[in-house]
Amino acid sequence: MLNVIIAGAGIAGLSAAIALRRAGHDVHIYEKSSLNSETGAAIIIAPNSVRFLMAWGLDPVRWRWVLARRSDRLDPATLQTVRQLSDEKSDTAMGGVPTWLSHRVDLHSALKWMATREDGPGRPVVIHTGSGVRSYNPSKPSIVLENGDEICGHLVIAADGIHSAGPEAILGRKNTPVSAVRGNCCYRFLIPVERLEEDPDTRFFVGNHHGWTRILADKDRVRRLVTYPCRDNTVLNFVGVLDEEDEDLKQDHGPTKRENWHEPIDIAQVLDKYAGFDPRLLKVMSKGTNVRKWPLLYRRPLPAWNKGCMTLAGDAAHPILPHLGQGGAQALEDGLTLGIIFSGASSSPRDIQDRLALYFQARHKRASVVQIISNVGADQPNLVAEELLQHMTPDEIPKDFASSMRFCLAYDLVQTTVDTMKEYDPRFELAEGFFERPVVDVPKALA
Repeated sequence: MLNVIIAGAGIAGLSAAIALRRAGHDVHIYEKSSLNSETGAAIIIAPNSVRFLMAWGLDPVRWRWVLARRSDRLDPATLQTVRQLSDEKSDTAMGGVPTWLSHRVDLHSALKWMATREDGPGRPVVIHTGSGVRSYNPSKPSIVLENGDEICGHLVIAADGIHSAGPEAILGRKNTPVSAVRGNCCYRFLIPVERLEEDPDTRFFVGNHHGWTRILADKDRVRRLVTYPCRDNTVLNFVGVLDEEDEDLKQDHGPTKRENWHEPIDIAQVLDKYAGFDPRLLKVMSKGTNVRKWPLLYRRPLPAWNKGCMTLAGDAAHPILPHLGQGGAQALEDGLTLGIIFSGASSSPRDIQDRLALYFQARHKRASVVQIISNVGADQPNLVAEELLQHMTPDEIPKDFASSMRFCLAYDLVQTTVDTMKEYDPRFELAEGFFERPVVDVPKALA
């Protein structure tokens, strides 16, 4: 049994904790926040992560997730549908299961419950709140908390976000994220469906909103608005991505100020940014409150994730922009991969380091490709083809929306990782109870 230390109780940290608990290890998470405040907006939970979440026993209905029934591109000036991008059948045909839509707090609550529940396989994960990590020492390995306490373990995982000190500890140099090249700013807000139903001028927008993702993009300027429901279709999530003129966001070294998720922005500022969109839509958006704004930051794929018995996961390893809807899914994939690879691991530093090398081998190429395509979106992989050549052959590079999504969704992470482990150790077996039900297969025509 390993003593595993994880920094950060976000999606990556919790999924790693769930998987490593199920692999038979003792897991402690150190989280900066109190986990008491309900913040964040909504998130797309793609089939490549839904397959193993459900195999872990997660029930989407219990956690108020919404089944994604269709995704359309709309003309922002008229709200007319220009093109259907996907629907429940196409997602299932590609990924084996449908896409789901969730409030981030609901996803986080589900992951936290699976990590800390008293029943179920393995020891419950212990989460230490108010315990931000100041620095890492890969050679021990250990973490140093903001209060100066040092915590040692057999394995340390830095999953504390894009501003983590983990990459610097691995690389020996700072790796500061910079502003995204296309769309450097994001606005998020939620609107209760009830509020839109009460106003005759906005009621039209929620007549058939169940499971419907609507994408409105301005071709002439970098302005995109995405909206979809969450929480049993009772709340609409809005995400606006655009280029800000703020000089702080345009600096090559990235913003000088950290994003503040708790600082509200007046909705009038957002409406000004989307002048020219259908006035009916602007009326809908005017109902938004508690608007949050933060810079969209990018970092090129790191050359290494591991040092000694320490590794990275989630945004600490590969911050992913929202244009592909894969940030959460890739963080979840990191966690699952760690759990599979460390099933049956000994506390020998050599064994831990060998398995971390397999983790990097399993995740680096795939996460890097998703990271790069996320800079432009699934429909424009050609714009980043040169950068993708560092990780793929010319024939492997996605050519369009469908092939980009196929790369993301039609990937059998479980079987691929298990096969890798059987090559490492022919006697390898997943820990008993690692999955509570069978993992849905990727459709064989695509696997």
